[in-house]
Amino acid sequence: MRLVGVLAGYLADLVLGDPQRAHPVAGFGAAASALERFSYRDSRVAGALHSGLLVGAAILLGAVLQRFTGRLCAVAAATWMSLGGTSLARTGLAMSELLDRDDVEAARRLLPSLCGRDPEQLDAAGLTRAALESVAENTSDAHVAPLLWAAVGGAPAVLGYRAVNTLDSMIGHRSPRYHRFGWAAARLDDAVNYAAARVTAALVVVCAPVVGGSPSDALRVWRRDAGRHPSPNAGVVEAAFAGALGVRLGGPTAYRYELQIRPALGDGPAPTVADLRRAVRLSRVVQAAAGVLVIGVGRSGRSVSRRRSAAHRCRRV
Repeated sequence: MRLVGVLAGYLADLVLGDPQRAHPVAGFGAAASALERFSYRDSRVAGALHSGLLVGAAILLGAVLQRFTGRLCAVAAATWMSLGGTSLARTGLAMSELLDRDDVEAARRLLPSLCGRDPEQLDAAGLTRAALESVAENTSDAHVAPLLWAAVGGAPAVLGYRAVNTLDSMIGHRSPRYHRFGWAAARLDDAVNYAAARVTAALVVVCAPVVGGSPSDALRVWRRDAGRHPSPNAGVVEAAFAGALGVRLGGPTAYRYELQIRPALGDGPAPTVADLRRAVRLSRVVQAAAGVLVIGVGRSGRSVSRRRSAAHRCRRV
């Protein structure tokens, strides 16, 4: 039932995208902001308590949903509301269309839908790179990771994951206010995304030919450059995308609270709008491959479990 629910949630995201009204993730963000008015202290301990309470509440909500609505319905609903792959692809394509028309101001207004960088500091080339890097990173964060957590632990696990990832985007950065308070959220996000980032990178390697890329180049750049990135997970996925697309990512990265100089990922030229479109196409293919992988591994696991159970019954007889 869990795997059927994961598949139903994936198909709902593929067809419908994110809920257009009263998105549960937005509701969670509003609740987190309201709690922060009382819980905020400039300390790691306060941040850990804040994050632990919210993540625990999300996990409990998933358990309650499974208890009262049934595993299939709960997993399907939780997976759908936690996935963002279709909206990611749509926003990436919308960004490419704006940049194709040289509508830089509109592209700057759209960028916050993809990432937290300061759009006012970016020209067309900077917006293109920011959008492509966000498409790469969020292929893992917004799609592959939720699918894996839903398959492993059902509604409690995927809602807990989405809570962690949302908190990381809200407070898990190095601004003066959140440098200590957001530390726990950032470290927890690193932990829950560790496996998914590497599964995503492996799928990028396999799927690189779909966009005219080389699997060997994707693997080479991943292995060579990922460790240079300040994030243990984003660097893995962005490096694999850079190698698959034959472009160079990284460089000056402006946030409202600081300017980071990111190391170069890849050997090619700076990405163009055409490369951004290729990245969106690669993201879509990787998303589909992740769905196939989850269902395939789940079915194989069930078959092995059945064989072991049958063998155990035979030994007892």
